[in-house]
Amino acid sequence: MTIHSKPLTALLTDPLGRALGLGLPPGSLVTETNDGPWSEPLLWVADEVAAPGTWAEYLPARDVGLQPVLLQNQSGIEEWWDGELDPGMMSDPSDHPAEEVLKDFWESAASETEENEDEEDAGQTMDPFTGSWPGLASPGRLAADPTTTAADVAKGLVGHSLKSPRLALVPVGRAADIPAAIGWSGPVNYENDVARLCAVLRSWEDRFGVRVVALSYARLDLSVAAPPQTMDEALAIAAEHFAFCPDNIWQGYESIRLYAEEALVGNAHWTFWWD
Repeated sequence: MTIHSKPLTALLTDPLGRALGLGLPPGSLVTETNDGPWSEPLLWVADEVAAPGTWAEYLPARDVGLQPVLLQNQSGIEEWWDGELDPGMMSDPSDHPAEEVLKDFWESAASETEENEDEEDAGQTMDPFTGSWPGLASPGRLAADPTTTAADVAKGLVGHSLKSPRLALVPVGRAADIPAAIGWSGPVNYENDVARLCAVLRSWEDRFGVRVVALSYARLDLSVAAPPQTMDEALAIAAEHFAFCPDNIWQGYESIRLYAEEALVGNAHWTFWWD
């Protein structure tokens, strides 16, 4: 099937998406942002809570230019995707070289870490790295098909980490662009132009078979088809994670080394949360 240039616009007059070959359940198009209505729909969201296999069920939507993603409510900010999005803040991921973004983030995070550590703990958080950017990790070896891995991770999230997620469809060609395309503002306290983070996600797609499978108010869940298999591989990736989301280490692990060992080796699911 030919990719539709504006598949969500087609749903305005065909809400079930039959002309696109989708057969959608009841749902709604989201146009409301924190600056008022957007000029065209940003995403489609199902009315009902997703089942474990729902994400995989709508993979065929990619054939018409729509990427599936799970959206999770947050207590006190239910349906944050309707009125909390900020697409006007986003640039284009292709404008940002991934390594330049990570190097910039790394230097800022390393500087802040150094300022916040006392003399007794100096260097502990960054272990085994110093303040110098270590460079990009080498591409991984695929352990499984990226789409199959994404379906497995999505299935495992539903009913566990994601208690009541909703399926959404976003008009982008690759899953890495989903956060910027909808104007997701989860990392706003760290970076308000999420396209810069999406540039990194694109690089991870290419190097590690990563796919964006779920978004919460300030949390991002990724599947990883080529996870690190050794500690050396995990450390190189952990450095990128520290740059991408230092809260992963600051608020959960004593050091980058411990994070690499406990959260990354052989793990096909990466999670990021910004305070």
